[in-house]
Amino acid sequence: VDGVMLYLSRPLLAACLYLLLPWGQGRTFGYNNGFHYQDISNGDGNGEIYFSGIRLLVESPQHLVSATRGSSVTLPCHYRYEPELTAPRRTRVKWSRLPAKAITTNEAFALETEVMVAMGNRHRSYGSFKGRVRLRRSAPGDMSLVINELQLNDTGRYRCEVIDGLEDESVTVELELRVGVVFPYHSQKGRYHLNFFGAQQACLDQDATLATFKQLLSAWEDGLDWCNAGWLADGTVQYPITAPRHGCGGESSAPGLRSYGPKNRLFHRFDAFCFSASMKGIVYHLNHPRRMNFTEAARACARDGGQVAKVGQLYAAWKLKGLDRCDAGWLADGSVRYPITNARANCGPSQPGVRSFGFPAPHMKFGVYCYR
Repeated sequence: VDGVMLYLSRPLLAACLYLLLPWGQGRTFGYNNGFHYQDISNGDGNGEIYFSGIRLLVESPQHLVSATRGSSVTLPCHYRYEPELTAPRRTRVKWSRLPAKAITTNEAFALETEVMVAMGNRHRSYGSFKGRVRLRRSAPGDMSLVINELQLNDTGRYRCEVIDGLEDESVTVELELRVGVVFPYHSQKGRYHLNFFGAQQACLDQDATLATFKQLLSAWEDGLDWCNAGWLADGTVQYPITAPRHGCGGESSAPGLRSYGPKNRLFHRFDAFCFSASMKGIVYHLNHPRRMNFTEAARACARDGGQVAKVGQLYAAWKLKGLDRCDAGWLADGSVRYPITNARANCGPSQPGVRSFGFPAPHMKFGVYCYR
């Protein structure tokens, strides 16, 4: 009132309203939300509010859930009352999500976005979750969220909030992708041309996301060695070294992740470390009688019912599905690469990996990797 804003909890607000409003003329205001606070004037007329002793509990047996891209996943959430009630109550449930990038970067003003709200048999889903989510309802109090066709950007911290009258309780469950591959990526302009936001977009354009520290560490443990520094999802800049050498932290330094720490996200420029997860489609080298320039390659994939594969898709097919082909081919970003799982003569270095020819001029002739 008069420019002053009061911040009150829901039960306290209700109590204040009861005590302050002039009901008068012997009129009795019977406030009863049937939950924590109950007006005993409904019984003896004293007009006092007391704590009923009933508690709403919202729980999850699993606070971290891992799943594969394209699969269905269930985020567990269950509510109950203490002591147990004899009659069912009308409750409302809301699932919301904080994206993984907001968690890893500790964004102070990041907002949770609604995924789904439900009351009784009525429900509504939002954004990219429309038509892909539902409540499991396998037992009384089960408000677990089922997500179908899991997408790369579905990861993050989910909140299950149960609302009963003036009371609400919640629990959080984190969702991560279990299987994937980390790969280094740089701009067509060359090394160290991406600020943080450019790195985010570059990974998204290649069907990937910026890798987290945990994902890069796991990739290093699997043997990733790369001497160019790249952005991670938390805004730090790091690179993985398994074989210490001059120019990569020094020959005398131990193997590990070299870190430049947090950098200015707008002005500092590096490469990116992207993370791509398993996919439902297939990546294949198109059987074609001749080599093609980039435009011809795109048309050839379209005639075959697909599209030119993205870098993240090629890496996922190599790492997760064993794609092995000693033929260089165009990719959607204009680069030319080929995947090798069984290293052999005339197919690059002695270690498995995705070989790169960089970004040749679009008129040059190569094969093509398609995605369908």
